[in-house]
Amino acid sequence: MPSNPSLSTSLTPATPIALHTDLKGQGYPILCLHGHPGSGQCMSVFTNHLSTRFRTIAPDLRGYGRSKVQSAFDMSAHLADLEALLDRLHLEQCLVLGWSLGGILAIELALKRPEQVKGLILVATAARPRSSHPSISWEDNFYTGIASLINKLSPGWQWNIETFGKRSLYRYLIQQHTPTAYQYLADEAVTAYLQTTPLANRALQKSLRAGYDRLPDLAHIHCPSLVLAGTEDRHITAASSRETAQHLTQCQFHCYPNVAHLFPWEIPQQVLADIDRWLNQYHAAFPGNPHRGRKIN
Repeated sequence: MPSNPSLSTSLTPATPIALHTDLKGQGYPILCLHGHPGSGQCMSVFTNHLSTRFRTIAPDLRGYGRSKVQSAFDMSAHLADLEALLDRLHLEQCLVLGWSLGGILAIELALKRPEQVKGLILVATAARPRSSHPSISWEDNFYTGIASLINKLSPGWQWNIETFGKRSLYRYLIQQHTPTAYQYLADEAVTAYLQTTPLANRALQKSLRAGYDRLPDLAHIHCPSLVLAGTEDRHITAASSRETAQHLTQCQFHCYPNVAHLFPWEIPQQVLADIDRWLNQYHAAFPGNPHRGRKIN
């Protein structure tokens, strides 16, 4: 297996912690990994749907949600925690769905444990992530705070969307300012943001400063993969997601127009339909309620 020079590692290997994990459904397991800031609950757009056919496993990563820590850590600690979770749940095989940071960790798991990871669904992520996000002003933060507070009290209120939402940082996260997207922001994003620890922020920033590039190693991933991107994503550009798809050996790529980094909350039905089609194509042995433990080749 190739070494991993791009995830920051400490001199002493990280001791895994028990991640708070949301388990739903029965059947072939799908590990669902959230982004930054985020939590396992933020993956409900996927788990509520997929758990009718599969067993979904959505952990809060270290330093996020209810997986609290007291000391500093490197990004490599996330991988140690996830490997420990796979072992604790006795998962011989699984699919991994990762959104943003979660997609990077999904790639790492596929490289580290190819015998377990039998398929990848990569959402708004990349093996060499690039951003086109403009600098953030105090007005951006002010309007984002006001929009978030009002939206938490009255989700999807059109006046708030027009007055504050479209002037806030939400304009870079979503393009279709629909009540559905703002409902997800109210129900999941605000709480996840508040629960993200400074330690998690520091670990991510340290890794970003060091750079991250797994493109040369993607040739070692032989499982089927699905890469989904949004044309207006400023956090991880669609071009970098497309580049990742081009380096994966068995990959389908979909790029949705007029959506941004949080596109699963903008166009959930379209995204879920494309995931279902991919699952049915590559895992036709698992329609309806798949039998746990059957192998995917």
